Amino acid sequence: MTAQEPVATRQSSFNLDKPTVKSHLAFTLLSAGALLVMYSLLRVALLVYNSDQIGDSPASVFVEAFYNGLRFDLRVVVFALVPLLLSLLSVRAMAARGLHRIWLTLFASLTLFLGISELDFYREFHQRLNSLVFQYLQEDLGTVASMIWNGFPVGRYLIAWALATGLLYLMFRGLDLVSRPRTGASTKPIARKTAPWFSRVAIFMVCLVVAVVAVRGHLRQGPPLRWGDAYTTDSMFANQLGLNGTLTLVDAAKSSFSSHRDNAWKATLPEDEAVATVREMLLTPNDKLVDADTAAIRRDFTPPAEGTLPIRNVVVILMESFAGRYVGALGSQEGITPYFDKLAKEGLLFDRFFSNGTHTHQGMFATMACFPNLPSFEYLMRTPEGSHQFSGLPQLLSARDYNDLYVYNGNFQWDNQSGFFSNQGMTRFIGREDFVNPVFMDKTWGVSDQDMFDRGAAELAKMPTDKPFYALLQTLSNHTPYALPADLPVEKVTGHGAHDEHLTAMRYADWALGQFFEKARKEPYFKNTLFVVVGDHGFGSDKQLTEMDLFRFNVPLLLIGPGVQEKFGSINHNVATQIDIVPTIMGRLGGEVRHQCWGRDLLNLPANDPGIGVIKPSGGEQTVAIVSADRILIQPKDFPARLYQYQLGADAKAERVPGDSDPRLQKYLEAFLQTATGSLLNNTAGVKDAKQNQ
Repeated sequence: MTAQEPVATRQSSFNLDKPTVKSHLAFTLLSAGALLVMYSLLRVALLVYNSDQIGDSPASVFVEAFYNGLRFDLRVVVFALVPLLLSLLSVRAMAARGLHRIWLTLFASLTLFLGISELDFYREFHQRLNSLVFQYLQEDLGTVASMIWNGFPVGRYLIAWALATGLLYLMFRGLDLVSRPRTGASTKPIARKTAPWFSRVAIFMVCLVVAVVAVRGHLRQGPPLRWGDAYTTDSMFANQLGLNGTLTLVDAAKSSFSSHRDNAWKATLPEDEAVATVREMLLTPNDKLVDADTAAIRRDFTPPAEGTLPIRNVVVILMESFAGRYVGALGSQEGITPYFDKLAKEGLLFDRFFSNGTHTHQGMFATMACFPNLPSFEYLMRTPEGSHQFSGLPQLLSARDYNDLYVYNGNFQWDNQSGFFSNQGMTRFIGREDFVNPVFMDKTWGVSDQDMFDRGAAELAKMPTDKPFYALLQTLSNHTPYALPADLPVEKVTGHGAHDEHLTAMRYADWALGQFFEKARKEPYFKNTLFVVVGDHGFGSDKQLTEMDLFRFNVPLLLIGPGVQEKFGSINHNVATQIDIVPTIMGRLGGEVRHQCWGRDLLNLPANDPGIGVIKPSGGEQTVAIVSADRILIQPKDFPARLYQYQLGADAKAERVPGDSDPRLQKYLEAFLQTATGSLLNNTAGVKDAKQNQ
């Protein structure tokens, strides 16, 4: 033996043959297993990162969630393995193992990035990745990038992702080496016959059947695995945990990049029946239908004189993320909203009030245009249909020759606010660029709530006195990244974990609201002005109330003005949503008004009518709900409805109602969505030949 022989022998033990069908299948299976492990670890990370959502749920529901998740993950894995499975049909393709490794690394890296992104996305929205991602991409990308960079640890995430991508490549390279056939100790490669084409086709067909079953998620008849199949437990967090964010994002992309009208609510009732049902829901003895053949609910509303108030002006204050769960006047003991709680003692508070959506965009058009948040039109102000005329506060009060004012912390181009509200009749806008030497300028959004309210108070004090006015003041500080002045006038909130920042911003917004009222009540206009304070939407907490999460919808509505408490008391238990605000305002001003609001005057409801509301979360999914005094019927697309008995306040809770059946609520929900969607698409949702009497 020469000196070189031991080296040659050692090298020969690592000589590898070209891949065979067997080795190719081994590499494919090993890669599938590695991907499944990675997705399971991401699910563990999501569970740990949002552990405050576990509550008192037993461990068994999370075991079930991981089982459900494995089924969804398997579908993603099959998509990743498609190139490898197709390679079975070609010897040359099987040999291109380097390309396979690169493809798997890129696929795994992308889905890993989505999984990392979901950690904070779920904490913020209590939803897996959905169409909100694409909605934000349609906004000003500089603002969106600033919000994300300043609101989340992006740098650390990117470094972790880059390092993990390198490890993924090494992992797939190692799996490649492990799966290849070895030549053994001989320096000569072993001659191996390539499997004949018909054998490879047969193996491919078997793999194809297995892949199809994996993608379907089950062997039973019916549609393949859908998101609703993850909803198998009583824990909303566990149900969401069972989903796969990559799949939910792909489904959202299909909806977002198709024609938005394709995703609109499809008719389920005969048109005449649907219209009649909506009229039964919304019309009161004080309404008289007009243009009944062409408009669903266009009517002349004449509020009873005894229900009007001695008011001249209207100021609507839309509070960002003002969640009812943390409002003291609604039962919270956290001390987050002392100024609002004090104001509630001098006004009329609605304790079963809900936002129509879970995004400021929906809060704006529902509150001011009194039009509901509909499937496919969640971002109405940015779609062509947003240019239609509605019968909201700008139209109704412009017809009465009111001056107007809109004061906002940020840029009016966001969400197309200036375009939408200008088209509806507003003329005077004061936004981010109009503030000089503000107390604080958030690098992402704009000035602080303190600055906005100070400017709002100053502008209202200067309004001409020859005409009445209406104004919209909109806050923004209580929004990611919760950038606040360095010298906070309030104590920071602690003890709520991930929610400390958000609750501190809410406490700061509450303080700024209180300072505004201290200034406003010193002005002459205060004594004949109706103030409407309402949250644009709520936000997630350590508890989720039904899969629709009522905590994200429950917000306070407070009316303050001369004679409010004397005529209507201090608290109202009627169920209501933001589309009820405009009719309620018009009912206090008095005089006949023609409108087509999709809500009602909450202070002129028929006897024994506790109110009703239709709500929908942000995102393009067709999940909708209708809320009554103590029940909520949730209707996911293509799945049976779910019915809950709910309770708000300090002891908030919800329980599933056996049978999930409430035919009245179901019919009301379907008729409302069908008729409102038809009115929007046919451009008959506004008022023609408006008749406004002082």
